[in-house]
Amino acid sequence: MDKTLSSVAEAVADIKDDAVVMIGGFGGSGSPIELIHAMIDRFRETGSPKNLTVVNNNAGNGHVGIAAMIRAGMVRKMICSFPRSSNAEAFNEKYAAGEIELELVPQGTLAERIRAAGAGIPAFYTPTSFGTELAEGKPTEDFDGRMYVRERWLKADVALIKGDIADTMGNTTYRMAARNFNPLMAMAADRTVLQVSDIVTPGDIDPQIVVTPGLFIDAIVKVADPQQEELLVQAGAVA
Repeated sequence: MDKTLSSVAEAVADIKDDAVVMIGGFGGSGSPIELIHAMIDRFRETGSPKNLTVVNNNAGNGHVGIAAMIRAGMVRKMICSFPRSSNAEAFNEKYAAGEIELELVPQGTLAERIRAAGAGIPAFYTPTSFGTELAEGKPTEDFDGRMYVRERWLKADVALIKGDIADTMGNTTYRMAARNFNPLMAMAADRTVLQVSDIVTPGDIDPQIVVTPGLFIDAIVKVADPQQEELLVQAGAVA
């Protein structure tokens, strides 16, 4: 099945208001900037999608990517581990004004909640956060003399991820550190949209280097020369 689409605009056209959207990347590494900005362009043209819950490792930097989404007023809630990075003015301003919600999740717990959703595991126990505010209201249990906190899986309506090369069926490789949250998020969403630098014919990728099987990919769009978030921030780019 050929899952390729003609443009990033087409790739994000079905994202609805109030959706939970996972966005891959660890900082700028593996961040699907072009998909994010196609979604921002659509919002500016149509007013949708809005009231989004965004899942990412951080809450955006500078004036591009997730930060631009927040500044535009698209995001109702952030679920992340590092909301206050060095250049997170957009989130800080919205949060101080009470215009955005935050669910703070330890980084390892965030990754495991996403992985659990992809594996069909509705909950798991971790010692992380026990005895802190992050554990308030959550069930706890003693295992072999140590206290653990029960955490639920984390699912999404849509995942926007960035790979390196994929075939038309969605079998995907990643470049270096871009293999971070992207493979986990691909498995945890009802619909996964993938941007890659190149799309090849099935059989052209050595099966041994495929990280995300095409089973988990619903749509693919080619972005031959993708932008890098850190470089955009350093250049003072404004979406």
